[in-house]
Amino acid sequence: MTLLLVGAGSQAYREYLLRSVAKEYEVHLLAERAPLWEGPCLSGHTVVDTTDVTAMAEAVRALPYEGVMTWDDTRVVHTAELARLLGLPGSPPEAALRCRDKWATREALHGAGVPQARSELVTSLPQARAAAARVGYPLVLKPRALNASTGVAKVDEPAQLAGRFRLARGATAPGAVEVAPGDVLVEQYLDGPEISVDAAWYEGRTHPAFVARKECGFPPYFEETGHLVDAGDPLLTDPAVLDVVTAAHAAVGFTTGWTHTELRLTAEGPKVVEINARIGGDRIPDIGRLALGVDAALVAARVACGARPDVRPDRRGVAAVRFHYPRADCIAREVVIDTPALPAPVDTALAIALPGQELRLPPNGHVSSRYALVTAVGATHEECRSALDEASSAVRLEVLRTL
Repeated sequence: MTLLLVGAGSQAYREYLLRSVAKEYEVHLLAERAPLWEGPCLSGHTVVDTTDVTAMAEAVRALPYEGVMTWDDTRVVHTAELARLLGLPGSPPEAALRCRDKWATREALHGAGVPQARSELVTSLPQARAAAARVGYPLVLKPRALNASTGVAKVDEPAQLAGRFRLARGATAPGAVEVAPGDVLVEQYLDGPEISVDAAWYEGRTHPAFVARKECGFPPYFEETGHLVDAGDPLLTDPAVLDVVTAAHAAVGFTTGWTHTELRLTAEGPKVVEINARIGGDRIPDIGRLALGVDAALVAARVACGARPDVRPDRRGVAAVRFHYPRADCIAREVVIDTPALPAPVDTALAIALPGQELRLPPNGHVSSRYALVTAVGATHEECRSALDEASSAVRLEVLRTL
C-alpha cells in the first residue's frame, strides 16, 4: 500500500513518525528537496513545489496511492486539497484552512457557541489599543496563522502593548503561505492549566487517543518546555472536555483525519485555544505511545487510507518529554550526552542543536533555541519528573560563545 506524505518535517521531531508509518506502508515523499535522513523509510520521492497542488497531483498519477497525509502545519491545507483532487479520504480543504487560520477558527467557533477566548482581529497598533480596551487586560497577542507559539505573548498592562504587538505582527515562519502575514489577534487571556487532545476523526466522529499536560516557560511568552501524558488521566474521558472538542470540530467542518487541539481548563470550564489539523508536535505522540501504546502516526496513516481508527491502549503508564535550553543566547559548540549516567526511566535523550548553530531564547527564538530533549516513562508523574530532573546533569551544552 502506497501512502503519499507531503513534507517530512525535522528529523528530531518527526523521524520516529516516519519510521513507524514505513513499517506498514510504502511511503512516497513529496517535498521541496531530495531526501536526506528520510531515505531509508521511503519507497520513492518526488521533488516538487508542495504549494502547487496540481503539480503534486501530476507527479503521483502513476502511483498506486491509497491515501495522503502530512504532519507539517504549513501544508495541511495543500494536503487536503490534494486529497480532494485525487479522490482520497480526508476533511475538506475549507476545514483545514479554518484550523490553520486562527481568526477563521474563532469566527467558526463563535458562530457555533463553542467556549473559547474573546478575540478581535487587528492590523495596526491603534486598532490593537482599541481592541485591548474592549477585551481587557491581561490579554494575549498572537499572529493569525503561525505555530509553535511563535510571536505569541501575554500583555499585562497597556504600557507593554506596543512592543509585543510589533513582535506578533513581525513574526514569520518558513513555508507559511496560506494567510498573508501581518494580522494579529487580540485575545482574552485564559487562566488555568493548558492541555492538548490528540484524536483521530472518522466520518465526523472523534476517537480521542491521549491528553497531554503542557508545561510553559519564558514568560511573557508561551514557550512549550515540556509535556506529560498519563494513560489514566481522567480528562481523556471527561465529558466537558470531549463535548467542547467535538463541538469545535463540527464548527470548523473537520470530519476525517487526525487533530491536535489545545485547550485551557478555566474556572468556567474548558475553552479552545486552537485546533491543529495534524498530529501533535513536540514529541507528544512519542510520549503518548510510551504511556498508552497508541501509535498516532500509524493510526493517522490508516485513517488517511480510509480505515476506521483504533486507538485502544495496550498499556497504562505515564510518560513525559522535557526540552533543554541554554542559559543565554549563544552559538553551540557541541551537545554532550553521558548515556551511562541517564536514569533507567529515560527512553530517549537526543541532541537537537548542531555545532555552530545559533540558539536564541524567546522572543528572538522559540523551539529553535532548544539544544536537547529527553523523554522518560514510568508508573507515576513523580517518577517521570524525577528521572527528567536527574537526566539534566547528563545532558550538557558546550558553548562556542555567547551572543
